[in-house]
Amino acid sequence: MSRHFEWTADDLRAIVVRFGADFYEKLRRHLDMCAEQWSLTSLRLNPSFSANVVFRCASPKYGPAVLKFGRPADIAAEFHTLRQYNGKRFCSVYEADLENGILLEEAVKPGTPLRNEPSLDNRLAVFCSLFEGLHIEADEAERFPTYTGWVDRIAEYMGRRRDCAELARHMQKAKDICLSLSAVYSRRMLLHGDFHHDNMLLAENGTYKIIDPKGVVGDPVFDVPRFVLNEFDEEITEETRRKINKILRVLGQKLRIPETVLKRCLYVETAMGACWSVEDGASPGEYPKLIKTVAFAEAIMNA
Repeated sequence: MSRHFEWTADDLRAIVVRFGADFYEKLRRHLDMCAEQWSLTSLRLNPSFSANVVFRCASPKYGPAVLKFGRPADIAAEFHTLRQYNGKRFCSVYEADLENGILLEEAVKPGTPLRNEPSLDNRLAVFCSLFEGLHIEADEAERFPTYTGWVDRIAEYMGRRRDCAELARHMQKAKDICLSLSAVYSRRMLLHGDFHHDNMLLAENGTYKIIDPKGVVGDPVFDVPRFVLNEFDEEITEETRRKINKILRVLGQKLRIPETVLKRCLYVETAMGACWSVEDGASPGEYPKLIKTVAFAEAIMNA
C-alpha cells in the first residue's frame, strides 16, 4: 500500500486496463519515492488517463504542482521541450526522474481549458496569439522525434494491418502528402505536437499557458491542424463543414499560411489520429466512424 495516497479499486482497475499491471506496480512504488524526495503532499489523482497518469499535489518549494508518470521516452521529450522554452508561454518544469518517466511541473491556476471558451472567434484569437512566434530551433534536435517520422511509422504500421484497408489507404495518401509538404515547409523547429484546446489553460493573470508538449521536430505548419481537428463536432454535419472552413480561412489569414496547405495538413493529422486510435485498440465497430472523419477531412482538402 502507498504511504502517501490511498488507491481505490477503481483507480487500480482503470490504470491496469490502460497501462498494464507492471506499470501500476512501478507507479505505486515511485509515487512514495517522489512524495518523500520532493516533500509532496495533498496528492489527488486526475481521473482521466491519456498518455500519462497525473496527480495534483502541493510542494513546499514550488507551491501547487502536477506530478506526471509516463513512458520514459515521452516524458524525456516533454522535459527537454519545457526546459528549452523555460516558461515562455509554457508551464514550468520543476523536477524530473527521466529514467523512470516522472516529471514535477507547474500547476496552472485556475487552469480552465480553452475548450470552455464559448466563442469560436475568441478560441481562434487565443490560438493565434500563442502560435505566433512560438516555435524555436531545437537544441540537440536528435533528442526529439520528427513529425515526418511519426507519419512514416504509423503508415508502416497500418500497412501491416489486414482488417482496416480503407484507413491504411488514407494513411498512405497522407504520408505522400506530408512528404510533399515537408519538401517545401522544411524548417526543423521544436513543435508542441499536440497543440489543442485542452493543452491551453487559463492562468491567474488572464493569459493562457501551454501544457503537455509532445516535443517533436518539424515545420510549424504541422502544429496547426491538431487545433482544427479538435473543433470537429461529434457528428459531422453541414454546419461542421462551414465551421471548419471558417477556421481554416481565419487561420490562413492570421498565420499567413495558404489555406490549401492548412487543408492538406489537416488531412494528414486526421488520418494519423484515426490510425493511432486503431493502434491503441479501437474495435472494428469503431472503424466506420474513424473512416467517416478522415473522409470528411479529405473532402475539405479537395473542395
